[in-house]
Parts: sequence; structure tokens; C-alpha cells
Amino acid sequence: MRVLALGGAGAVGAAAARLAAALPGVRRIEVADRDLAAAHRLAGQIRANGTPAQARRVDIGDPTALRAALTDADVVLNTAGPFYRHGPTVLRAAIDTGTHYLDVCDDGEPTLDMLDLDGAARAAGVRAVVGVGASPGLSNLLAARAVRDLDAVHDLHTAWPVDVPRAPGRAAGTPLGPPARPGAALLHWMHQISGEIPVVEDGVGRRRPPLRPVTLRLPGGRRGTAYTVGHPEPLTLGRSYRPTGHATTLMVVTPTTAAYLDVLRRDLDAGRLTPATAAAALAAPSARRMARSLRRLHRFAGPRSLPPFFAVATGTRRGRRRTVLAHLPGASAFLAHDMATATAVPLALGLAQLLDGIPAAPGVRPPETALDVDRFLTDLARHVPGRGGVVVEHRDG
Repeated sequence: MRVLALGGAGAVGAAAARLAAALPGVRRIEVADRDLAAAHRLAGQIRANGTPAQARRVDIGDPTALRAALTDADVVLNTAGPFYRHGPTVLRAAIDTGTHYLDVCDDGEPTLDMLDLDGAARAAGVRAVVGVGASPGLSNLLAARAVRDLDAVHDLHTAWPVDVPRAPGRAAGTPLGPPARPGAALLHWMHQISGEIPVVEDGVGRRRPPLRPVTLRLPGGRRGTAYTVGHPEPLTLGRSYRPTGHATTLMVVTPTTAAYLDVLRRDLDAGRLTPATAAAALAAPSARRMARSLRRLHRFAGPRSLPPFFAVATGTRRGRRRTVLAHLPGASAFLAHDMATATAVPLALGLAQLLDGIPAAPGVRPPETALDVDRFLTDLARHVPGRGGVVVEHRDG
């Protein structure tokens, strides 16, 4: 297949292009980006490793150039954010040109907009998978693995780490999750801790303020509190599994960091900060905001023994209450080492399945219904340091 890496000169796109080049069945990589010089450098590196590659300048704002690039490809890996601006545009163009599609979209509204293009994709014979990164993506597949061991789903939560456990060489309070990614992701994170975010409550999709505490009691005696953040998982998992209780995306975060994020949230909602100035305030906290956060610290419980990256589903199995935890013991090292690669690996694993005809039918789907869960998690283990495999634990009653 001919693969178009759209946004391929960026950190996530470059990592995805390199991983894609090593897959059987990939005949050519085209690195498409506004930065043509960077695209040429990456294409040269890929060619040096034995896979044909070329560079192409593409501005997503130019419909003619975008469609010309897509026409020359069999599948596009879209890492060109922000997805609230570009995601539906690129997917519509891919449907028009008959190009299969995968992305790492981590915005809620464009995720729904793209899922609504399912009928058009089916008519065009296009297979599209939306949100195949670390979160969403890997998180969705962990949720799918947990749900499999239930007959009926009540609550369904996914969680990723911010600053716990601390990685060697990182200061306390330095995020391991999305903020370790490029600047655009830090701005995205500030959007997701302000305003209102998607959640499921009593089986109904709603919008609520972020940073709400969710206290969990998990199998293996693990327990602690994590905090809600805006992400697409409640939207897609709510559609896929119909939980009758609650569904959220959570941050596993220390009380100190949670308190400071809450100060930023309040200033964002009051208009005292923009996402850009909030990102700067996160990178270099002022004494005044630190003092405000310390006064609020007593309101925030800690994660205690929660795993860093997990999905947990509660419900029933054969008439008995059951809690299922699916977690990744090597997640902290996987995410902290290089967040761009941690986002790109699931995208490449999704491409590998698409190359093999998974999903077989056309349409637009989230990863939990589009991909083979067991194969994905088995393939992932080769990329995770230490105890790379996913661990599944149960608690009945």
C-alpha cells in the first residue's frame, strides 16, 4: 500500500511514518507537511532504511493540494492537528478520493463529526478509524478488553498518568502525559481542563466541569482518587458499550498538581487566562497561583495505589457483580520516554491491522469496535519496556 503521512514532519507524524515504513505491505511512504524541508529530511531517513519515500508540501487549507495528495495514496495517517479544525476536513477529502484513513484525534466534537460520516464512508468503500493514539486509542482497547468479561456494563472509566509515578530525572509535578508532547498538545490539555467536558452519567451523555474527583476501588486491593478531563473516550465508549452508570476519562495525578490545575481551570473559565497563557503558567508557575493552589490542596485526594494507565469496567457477569481492571504495568516508562512515539505506536498498530483487512467492512469507527483487541494488545507488548503485556484482574461481589 502507498501510505500518506499527513503532518508527517511533526513529532507524532514522523514517529508514525518510521514505524509504518517497517510494516510488510507498505510499498511507499509519502511525507506530507507544510514544512517541505523537514519532510525531505524524514523521507531521506526512511529511504536510507530501505523503504521508498518522498516528500510533498501539503497545506490542509488548500483543498486542491489535499485531494491531490490523497488521490496518490491508498491510506492516510493523519496526525495534523488541531483536529477540531482539520479532522473532519481531511476525512471528508479521504472519502471523496476513496482513501482509507486513520488518525490520533483527541478532541470530542470532531470525533462525533467524523463518526457521523460513517454512511458516506461506507458508500465510498473507505475504512476509517478515528482516535488511534495512546489516549484515545490504547485506552479504548484496554476498555474493550475489560468489557469483554462482563455481560452488562454499569461504569466504564479510562485513565492516564500526569505526574505519578515520577519518572527518573523528572521534577515532581512535571507531567508525564499529554503535556510532555509538543506545544499544541499542551494547549489542547488546557482546553480539556476548562469549560465543560463530555461524560456519561446514569447512562446519558452530559457535559460537566472537569477536575471532578472519582474515587475507585479496584481489583488487587488498589484504590485511590483520579480527576476527570475532557477526552473523546466517554463519547465513543458510551456509544459502543452503553454503560448504564458513569463513563469518564481520568487523570492519575498528585494532589499538588491537581490543585494547581484547578487554579488554572478557574482562571481560564473566568477569562483571566487563555489556553496559551495557561500553558505558560503551567510551565512556569507564579508565586501567587502556587499560593492559591496550596490553599486548595486539602480538597484533593491522592491516587494512592491506582495504576498509572488503565481501564476499569463494573457490571455483572452471570448475575453477579464484577469489576474488571485492564492495565499496562509498563505504561509510565512507555509514556515518559517519548510521548510522540507512545502516540504513534498505536497508530502504526492500527495501520498494520488495516493492511491485513481489519476492519473488513467500510465505515467510520472508533478503535474499540474497528480493531482486533487481542492482536493489538499482543503487538503492543513488544513496544512497552519491562512488563510489557496488559494485565487483567477481576473482583467479584
